[in-house]
Amino acid sequence: MELIDTSPAPEQDASVTASPDSQSLRRNALGTGGIVFMVISAAAPLTIIAGVAPLAILIGGVSAPLAYTVAGIILGIFAIAFMAMTRYVKALGGFYTYITQSLGKAVGLGSSFVALVSYNALQIGLYGLMGTQGHEMLKNEFGIDVPWWVIAGIGIAAVFLVAWRGIDVGAKVLGVLLALEALILVVLAVVILAQGGADGITFGTFDAGNLFNPGMFAILGVGFAAFMGFESTALYREEARDPEKTIPRATYISVIFMAVFYGFILWAIIIGLGESQAVAAAGENPAGLVFAEAGHYLGAWAELVMYLLILTSVYASQLAFHNAINRYTFSLARDGVLPKALHRVDAATGSPVVSGLVQTVLAVIVVGAFAVFGLDPYLQLLLWVNSPGVIGIIALQVLTCVAVVVFFVRNRELARKWYVIPAAIVSGVLQLGILYVLCSSFDLLTAAGPAVNAILIAITPVTFLVGIVLALVWKRTRPDVYARIGGASEFAEATR
Repeated sequence: MELIDTSPAPEQDASVTASPDSQSLRRNALGTGGIVFMVISAAAPLTIIAGVAPLAILIGGVSAPLAYTVAGIILGIFAIAFMAMTRYVKALGGFYTYITQSLGKAVGLGSSFVALVSYNALQIGLYGLMGTQGHEMLKNEFGIDVPWWVIAGIGIAAVFLVAWRGIDVGAKVLGVLLALEALILVVLAVVILAQGGADGITFGTFDAGNLFNPGMFAILGVGFAAFMGFESTALYREEARDPEKTIPRATYISVIFMAVFYGFILWAIIIGLGESQAVAAAGENPAGLVFAEAGHYLGAWAELVMYLLILTSVYASQLAFHNAINRYTFSLARDGVLPKALHRVDAATGSPVVSGLVQTVLAVIVVGAFAVFGLDPYLQLLLWVNSPGVIGIIALQVLTCVAVVVFFVRNRELARKWYVIPAAIVSGVLQLGILYVLCSSFDLLTAAGPAVNAILIAITPVTFLVGIVLALVWKRTRPDVYARIGGASEFAEATR
């Protein structure tokens, strides 16, 4: 494969996008639908409903669907503030770019490191779920005993190969997989409601008093985890068609869809179990709860199909996160923070293949280590590796809210809606509260002891501090690199 180095010359402003003949990231490759598929696939709807939602029912009771609704509302408010700033800050880099623009290069570099660690944690941890589900399906449905790490290894290779083919190919694959997993869940929900569920159609889920159930506070972190990746829409700016319209549109569609979809499907599942039996059923068989319900209401075929689709759901999520990670890496390499080689693309596909290869090797190392030491792929690889990623992304969203407020206060002459700053403040305060609750009940996510939990929680602040210290060191020792942190040194003018 031919690789093109698209790093700007030392005197060139890193904010300037490459010309078409430089073979940078592939231009005009994604429309609104493609970006929506990327974002929702990263959240893995079937994985959330079948793999995590039973735990939410067990802890939060029959009002568990409201956790997803509340998370969606808070993130919708956040999106209003976030998208207002994307109108002016054009450089590729997501949260890293926006935080740097407002809060300085040291805080920006710290946030970029947190983003890299968090997205990698979310992506690599899912190989534990893929290996576990694949092993169980092959063993239970076909009598074949394949080690989990073999299935995970195949998944790693498949993610890299599809991503290498180009972002448009990945979007098409994700679109098909997302449609299939959403379809099986909608069919299940409709059939449950059509048959009246176990005890008739009831609405105890929507009792406002249940919002103050202690269990509901504990699962708000689970609700937020279901939306992980929605903010990555901004990472596809250079590859989007008409990004001024496409990026905000895709962001709002993604948040609204997930908030409504999760809440509706989980409510229907509770109806299928019966409100009086739902919590007990979740406690007896959390891993197989949704599969068993599909078999009961749709037939044995649906249980097998759902087993297959949860594998593709996990794969779709890994592919979406892999693409987001590569674009963060690509952006940091373009700014001179990471090695120049990571800012190379494949000449034929326009994909950041070197960044993708590095991320793939990292996944192999982590999965291989868990396999060699005989650690559990679900309880340890998935939960231990994923959980710091959830903390990191929520922390970045809080920092981004601060960045939005600072940006528009500092640049009062810029056009904006009156509600942008209030939206940033409200969503920032609410997410800070969620972060506190999440850390306070971290054992519910990890099923680990105090020592392990302390280490996992510490990953985000330690990573952040490493980035800050490194930026301050570079300010003295490598001023040229320090100056390029965050890409654009000035925000772009936008059409009013």
